[in-house]
Amino acid sequence: MASELEPEVQAIDRSLLECSAEETAGKWLQATDLTREVYQHLAHYVPKIYCRGPNPFPQKEDMLAQHLLLGPMEWYLCGEDPAFGFPKLEQANKPSHLCGRVFKVGEPTYSCRDCAVDPTCVLCMECFLGSIHRDHRYRMTTSGGGGFCDCGDTEAWKEGPYCQKHELNTPEIEEEEDPLVHLSEDVIARTYNIFAIMFRYAVEILTWEKESELPADLEMVEKNDTYYCMLFNDEVHTYEQVIYTLQKAVNCTQKEAIGFATTVDRDGRRSVRYGDFQHCEQAKSVIVRNTSRQTKPLKVQVMHSSIVAHQNFGLKLLSWLGSIIGYSDGLRRILCQVGLQEGPDGENSSLVDRLMLNDSKLWKGARSVYHQLFMSSLLMDLKYKKLFAVRFAKNYERLQSDYVTDDHDREFSIADLSVQIFTVPSLARMLITQENLMTIIIKAFMGHLRHRDAQGRFQFERYTALQAFKFRRVQSLILDLKYVLISKPTEWTDDLRQKFLEGFDAFLELLKCMQGMDPITRQVGQHIEMEPEWEAAFTLQMKLTHVISMMQDWCALDEKVLIEAYKKCLAVLMQCHGGFTDGEQPITLSICGHSVETIRYCVSQEKVSIHLPVSRLLAGLHVLLSKSEVAYKFPELLPLSELSPPMLIEHPLRCLVLCAQVHAGMWRRNGFSLVNQIYYYHNVKCRREMFDKDIVMLQTGVSMMDPNHFLMIMLSRFELYQIFSTPDYGKRFSSEITHKDVVQQNNTLIEEMLYLIIMLVGERFSPGVGQVNATDEIKREIIHQLSIKPMAHSELVKSLPEDENKETGMESVIEAVAHFKKPGLTGRGMYELKPECAKEFNLYFYHFSRAEQSKAEEAQRKLKRQNREDTALPPPVLPPFCPLFASLVNILQSDVMLCIMRTILQWAVEHNGYAWSESMLQRVLHLIGMALQEEKQHLDSVTEEHVVTFTFTQKISKPGEAPNNSPSILAMLETLQNAPYLDVHKDMIRWILKTFNAIKKRRESSSTSPVAETEGTIMEESSRDKDKAERKRKAEIARLRREKIMAQMSEMQRHFIDENKELFQQTLELDASASAVLDNSPVVSDMTLTALGPAQTQVPEQRQFVTCILCQEEQEVKVESKAMVLAAFVQRSTVLSKNRSKFIHDPEKYDPLFMHPDLSCGTHTGSCGHIMHAHCWQRYFDSVQAKEQRRQQRLRLHTSYDVENGEFLCPLCECLSNTVIPLLLPPRNIFNGLNISDQPKLTQWIRTISQQIKALQVLRKEESTPNTASSKNSENMDELQLPEGFRPDFHPKNPYSESIKEMLTTFGTATFKVGLKVHPNEEDPRVPIMCWGSCAYTIQSIERILSDEDKPLFGPLPCRLDDCLRSLTRFAAAHWTVASLSVVQTHFCKLFASLVPDDSHGDLPCILDIDMFHLLVGLVLAFPALQCQDFSGISLGTGDLHIFHLVTMAHIVQILLTSCTEENGMEQENPAGEEESAVLALYKTLHQCTGSALKETPSGWHLWRNVKNGIMPFLKCSALFFHYLNGVPSPPEIQVSGTSHFEHLCNYLSLPNNLICLFQENSEITKLLIESWCHHIEVKRYLEGERDAISYPRESNKLIDLPEDYSSLINQASNFSCPKSGGDKSRAPTLCLVCGTLLCSQSYCCQTELEGEDVGACTAHTYSCGSGVGIFLRVRECQVLFLAGKTKGCFYSPPYLDDYGETDQGLRRGNPLHLCKERFKKIQKLWHQHSITEEIGHAQEANQTLVGIDWQHL
Repeated sequence: MASELEPEVQAIDRSLLECSAEETAGKWLQATDLTREVYQHLAHYVPKIYCRGPNPFPQKEDMLAQHLLLGPMEWYLCGEDPAFGFPKLEQANKPSHLCGRVFKVGEPTYSCRDCAVDPTCVLCMECFLGSIHRDHRYRMTTSGGGGFCDCGDTEAWKEGPYCQKHELNTPEIEEEEDPLVHLSEDVIARTYNIFAIMFRYAVEILTWEKESELPADLEMVEKNDTYYCMLFNDEVHTYEQVIYTLQKAVNCTQKEAIGFATTVDRDGRRSVRYGDFQHCEQAKSVIVRNTSRQTKPLKVQVMHSSIVAHQNFGLKLLSWLGSIIGYSDGLRRILCQVGLQEGPDGENSSLVDRLMLNDSKLWKGARSVYHQLFMSSLLMDLKYKKLFAVRFAKNYERLQSDYVTDDHDREFSIADLSVQIFTVPSLARMLITQENLMTIIIKAFMGHLRHRDAQGRFQFERYTALQAFKFRRVQSLILDLKYVLISKPTEWTDDLRQKFLEGFDAFLELLKCMQGMDPITRQVGQHIEMEPEWEAAFTLQMKLTHVISMMQDWCALDEKVLIEAYKKCLAVLMQCHGGFTDGEQPITLSICGHSVETIRYCVSQEKVSIHLPVSRLLAGLHVLLSKSEVAYKFPELLPLSELSPPMLIEHPLRCLVLCAQVHAGMWRRNGFSLVNQIYYYHNVKCRREMFDKDIVMLQTGVSMMDPNHFLMIMLSRFELYQIFSTPDYGKRFSSEITHKDVVQQNNTLIEEMLYLIIMLVGERFSPGVGQVNATDEIKREIIHQLSIKPMAHSELVKSLPEDENKETGMESVIEAVAHFKKPGLTGRGMYELKPECAKEFNLYFYHFSRAEQSKAEEAQRKLKRQNREDTALPPPVLPPFCPLFASLVNILQSDVMLCIMRTILQWAVEHNGYAWSESMLQRVLHLIGMALQEEKQHLDSVTEEHVVTFTFTQKISKPGEAPNNSPSILAMLETLQNAPYLDVHKDMIRWILKTFNAIKKRRESSSTSPVAETEGTIMEESSRDKDKAERKRKAEIARLRREKIMAQMSEMQRHFIDENKELFQQTLELDASASAVLDNSPVVSDMTLTALGPAQTQVPEQRQFVTCILCQEEQEVKVESKAMVLAAFVQRSTVLSKNRSKFIHDPEKYDPLFMHPDLSCGTHTGSCGHIMHAHCWQRYFDSVQAKEQRRQQRLRLHTSYDVENGEFLCPLCECLSNTVIPLLLPPRNIFNGLNISDQPKLTQWIRTISQQIKALQVLRKEESTPNTASSKNSENMDELQLPEGFRPDFHPKNPYSESIKEMLTTFGTATFKVGLKVHPNEEDPRVPIMCWGSCAYTIQSIERILSDEDKPLFGPLPCRLDDCLRSLTRFAAAHWTVASLSVVQTHFCKLFASLVPDDSHGDLPCILDIDMFHLLVGLVLAFPALQCQDFSGISLGTGDLHIFHLVTMAHIVQILLTSCTEENGMEQENPAGEEESAVLALYKTLHQCTGSALKETPSGWHLWRNVKNGIMPFLKCSALFFHYLNGVPSPPEIQVSGTSHFEHLCNYLSLPNNLICLFQENSEITKLLIESWCHHIEVKRYLEGERDAISYPRESNKLIDLPEDYSSLINQASNFSCPKSGGDKSRAPTLCLVCGTLLCSQSYCCQTELEGEDVGACTAHTYSCGSGVGIFLRVRECQVLFLAGKTKGCFYSPPYLDDYGETDQGLRRGNPLHLCKERFKKIQKLWHQHSITEEIGHAQEANQTLVGIDWQHL
């Protein structure tokens, strides 16, 4: 279809391009009816430009539209060429002082916690960096898109509203000038005309609803008949459903379907088929049919192509208008005027209104375009912002109900602009007074919650998904209400008062519908069947919490408002209590001669509700009366005398009794819904307006009634009245063997009731209840939180209530009460309580949960024990009550209270006869303590003439009344002091008696008899001393006893050892042998140690015994015994890579014989060091496999290891492994014959080897060309001069047992398979190469780590590393015995030929392209395959030495050729030593060989330094290699860090200290070698600058440098757009920490195919950058992501910490984050050590949820 269109389209283009914008504009200027002219122009051209085929060409369309449609408008507007016109306008315009930058999704935004008026005031990165706020406490978040920067808005910031850039633009004169003065009259007129026409056109076409005909004035004459099938976005269907449906409906590929779905999700709609009506209709019906099963179907329309064309242009127009008004404020003002002008139809007919009211009918793309236009026009022009706000408020209800029924997210709804309008204080005030906004919002909210019960309360049915969805949307109204209230008024007008109180009335109506909602009745007998719905009610309560608090804050600001609000609230509460006494019969209670009338009500039988917002609001207002002293100033205006305290306390008291009964287990059958409700009631999110206010309400009630009456009502509600009103109830109760549960329940209820009394008297830290301020309250919260345990900043913040600005006020006071301890490498910073604050600790703090209370008690007692104090936790000294609540303390000395105390103490004294509990007693002691503290304070503060009315001490020293004459409370306490069963409380009772005596002394100091008093204390003191002495004596006895027992035990032990002497002898020997396996054995300590060559130090063989971790049997490692193996993990690695872009295209054909020095990809082997028998391991692995197969049949849960790839977890440490390494003895000693004859020199040895190689090659040729006559063959044999003693037909016997051979093959094959990513094949000739390569690479990476950390080469290596290297080296050295001899020989010949050229091998890499250490390992380990056929007496050691010398020389030449010879100014003065002159000579030789292409000779000193530095890593690796290969201990000098060890290494490796001697000793052959090396074409190319080469020493790879401040990373990521989907911002930008690439992770757009599977961008990147392993930083989440392969991944804690030493994964808290270098080093170390995969394995084992994540899609 497309191809037919092409030529036609091009023809059209040509004719279109010939039109001129200038002429069109000229024509318009003359026109009489401009609208008709423009519309005709559009009708003609729009369909020719847009929608010319199935796929849009945005670039071409934009170009043509600019030329034909927008161009004329710009000419018309300017009256001249727009290229000159617009700059003129811009110059005349004053730059705006508002920033107004609209945020994109994911862009960083900053809010200042010190200066922002509310949390929605934010700055963009640029303004923030130029503002004063960057040094304040700021909060950073990533934008969800849609808001804009508030820089320059003076109403948004308490200080610093401008950044440096916008400060320059602030108007000098404050009053608003009209921006139109800068424009000429005719420009204004023309602009007005064109804006009016174009804006109207855009609105008309976007809100057009017919699908196949255009508005009359846009209809064309000749109309083509093409349609689009247009698919619209909704938030109900998933990506997968849409993709699947599209594939079916318009049979496209999955890739195309994904493209469609992405566009639909981004722009809100996309045409999925183009053609005639039938064709499109058919696709539509398929889509509708396929998506209407569970939900409503996807929205699809078949639209005529010209309509789509006009709509596309309409959007283009709106964006164009947005950009045009940017040139001048005057133009902006005109556009606002046009938009808000009322149309002919009156109300709601302006263009702006029409767009707003059609919002939910428009698609996503159209919405965001016009929202952006509104933001850049209406909201940036202060005059019109007000007018727009009014329109918005007038339409508020409609806009909100549109939003609630719509399914798009909040940010795509026009309703979301409320945050831009309502948070501006002046606008909010204006809307409240003019439009009655508060009432509108609340009424709209109530309108959406229509379900009520018979009493008119809200009723929420079962929470279906749809309802939850709707309810979530309705809650946005509460958010709007919060915005309106967030900034408090400073001065009140009568208007504002009146409208606020109207709003308050509406709010009370709302609360009235909540008062008593979700009532519950106790289940008796059987468990509840259906858990009742409770979440909706609590969600509502939580959302309203801040609004309720803010309503109270507003009331507090104006006395008149407060009084009115209080009256209104009281009236509503009276209505709620309407039939307070109806149907509930009155009863009379009496105790101790007091009696009170109340009603009969049982919480455990009647209905009770936890929701009492009206009572709680009244409690809040009552406290404000006290705080603002209105209660004392205008008592006559307040209805305080009409209050009925019993009515006020009734419901809150029921609520608290409900909690107590739930705790006592009486409501168990009501299920979890009730438990959850109680939890939230006390939870920090709700308690401020629930639990706390209930306590205040009770305090209010008690302060207005006789405390005895209150206590009796309370006993009755707690259903404990019987127990305390009948004297012997307790005794009867326990003698009749009652139900144990009932006793338990009653005990708990008594405890809870006492706890409630403690709270009523003790909780006076709310300003208004006690004489305190707000900081005291927060301090107290923090002290009690920290007395449980030290806490991190974020934990503390979570445990404190937040206000509407998300602040807890903690930072201002934390320094006063706590010390901060910085974190280490892991963990987080902690706050610890200052010791001097411990005295403020109250064990019965009302915000403790049960668990917290017991933890705090334990912690505090422990502290006291550590400080050698007694462990009493007396009640702290409390601040005085405010006058309104002052009478509360009398509850402590009321008769009923004393009666309760006496009863419980009586039970404790006669402790067997009664059912009582210790915590009951503890609470009574606490109450007595509180009363004493109170009396002490009264005495301290009293003046001379006043009498203290609080006489608790006198009352407790009086005995009980007749008839039963019980002893006084004091006497009982003295009895209890020595009761053995109350040891824990002894200290507390002692403290009470001491305090009592002190008070008595104070009281009597005014009277005369001080004698008796002192006697009392003396008695007490002496009893205290006795106590101490007794304790000491007991402790001494116990100590002696312990010592005696210990002596006996050690005697028995000795005896046993004597009897079993020989047994112990053996174990000691074993230990010694095991530990001395490869330590420095004392045998060789005094001589020089040499690791290789004929002079190699001979070490006596040590026997090695190991234990299998699976069967626990011990076995010696021998050549012929069963194999023992180490669990190992082989992985490809690019950690040392200097070139990540290399890629092996065809691994099956790739030849890995020579490793390039850029080490672009190596094979690393690691091990956890745990040993098993080979057969035990085989059994274990088989069982793992079997289990895996069974699991696959059951359910597809991934495990953390992939059995199909041979992975398993080490049975002991669960470390991820994928193969096993056999344990061997040093393999060289097995093959090494004694060296008899004197060994040849290098030159001679090279000749011999070359001859042997030649002979082998001739033989190979012979074998490959089949010869008929066998006689010829033998003749050839004779002609070929075999070197002396060389027997190529000899095949050595393999010394290893079958099981060891099998393990050698197993590990070799595994290395080959993983290293090359090919199918295993043990016959493949590349297997031995991969084994040697893995050995070399692993040694190199360990050498790298050691030198990076400045550790000595042979220092104490971790045991697992040491074992791994030893086993790996020995394995690699023994592997040739199971490979084909001829293959290994061929490898040797080729490797050898790269250094000593021969004719048969052509295309070998040049010396610059070979990694010399890999070459060394290959040559040394392949050499035995040749040497075993040589009987001329050249030993293996000699070969090793010569190979090593040869490779070393090649490496020196490599270093000299590539050394950068920049001259350092520091020319050494000292005369050149022999090294320097030698190296200069060698350099000259090179100079000649390369035909003078080498740079001029620098100084000898410089060259020698380069050689020494460059060769160090090679020497270190070689030392490690030969140490593990030959088992020669390392010299002690290399085991310490410090100097460079160059000489020691040379001695150990039998090299001369002056390395250049190697060249001089064998000068005749080295000359030839150097020449052959230098003549290679690649060397020439390098020297002529045509190619690069690696220079030495290679730099260590580091992870990328991260910025110190995290916000710069966020900013970098927010500018990053997805590379695939043209300029779209990436949703999850992810940074590769290895190479610094930014990737678009976790999205369909960037998925690629990898080995037949679709994978996300990160997974694909790991394969190219880290050969399967990746370390990423997810920038928006601030978390580190480790990936390995497709199925493995885990999140790791990021290296960024806030000032409190905590990470912030998910950027939830938004504190400024800074790089912690130590943590970043730790991640780097994991990478260097190749431990990423292992780390992931451990994480996935520990956390099963990680296993279920589809890592490959990230």
